Amino acid sequence: MAVGDKKYKNSQKRKDGFISAFIGLFAFVWLFPILWTVWTSLRPYQDIIENGVFSWPDTLNLFNYFEAFRLMNIMRYLANSFIVAIPGVVLTLFFGSLLAFVVTRYSFKFNLYMLLLFTAGNLLPVQLVYAPLFKVYIWIGDLVGNRNILYDSYWGLILIHVAFQVGFATFVLSSYMKTIPKEISESAIVDGASVFTHYWNVILPLLRPPLAALSVLMTTWIYNEFFWAIVLMKTDAKRPITAALGRLRGEYITDFNMLAAGAILAALPTLIIFFVMKKQFVSGLTIGSTKG
Repeated sequence: MAVGDKKYKNSQKRKDGFISAFIGLFAFVWLFPILWTVWTSLRPYQDIIENGVFSWPDTLNLFNYFEAFRLMNIMRYLANSFIVAIPGVVLTLFFGSLLAFVVTRYSFKFNLYMLLLFTAGNLLPVQLVYAPLFKVYIWIGDLVGNRNILYDSYWGLILIHVAFQVGFATFVLSSYMKTIPKEISESAIVDGASVFTHYWNVILPLLRPPLAALSVLMTTWIYNEFFWAIVLMKTDAKRPITAALGRLRGEYITDFNMLAAGAILAALPTLIIFFVMKKQFVSGLTIGSTKG
């Protein structure tokens, strides 16, 4: 073996070792808060009070989980979350795919500006639009004679999620749709397909991979959202599960071990959805990354 080849291999090994060490350190930093939350959720609060946070516990049990499940009324708030998340995801993907279809399959003067406008909507801080949105919701309620038609309503919460997420969905789907050969659309038009038939029967079936990936992302984002659930819902019984964590706060002292257990219980549905749809999610993210 030549001296130059040996030096190159040794240098490459050092680089690979450095990269592996960096990735391992990054993974540890990322996983540590999650592992610490699980560890904390299994410890009795009294054990931490007596021995300190960094002490080795005398016992580990699931008491915090059972107590958090009871206090959070988790099934009711979980149902509220899915009442908001499922229609929100379906409507977001439907409108996002429609907009992506229009701006990529048809050429008109403002199609690029329209795409930029919808994408820019995702960049607005939610706190910036809260006050005018609240006034609009109340104004619409006064107009129809029912203030709760949007404010303190599931539909009001669904609509704001759709409004904020549809821009991102449009951006992703339009990027993917540009990879679909235009000859497919031209053949559909020559065969006399209407605009909706062109969209529904020709283009939409080809969007299954990105739609699957986006459905996982959108479900996670809408399910975990906290701000709008607090400011647009005044009835506690209608709020989603993220708001139910507030029920674990004590009057004088907060049991952070039980709060950790509640946070894990609240996160479990999204983890289950991810693992069930992991294959579709990964294929949707990686499609188009290779040619041929």
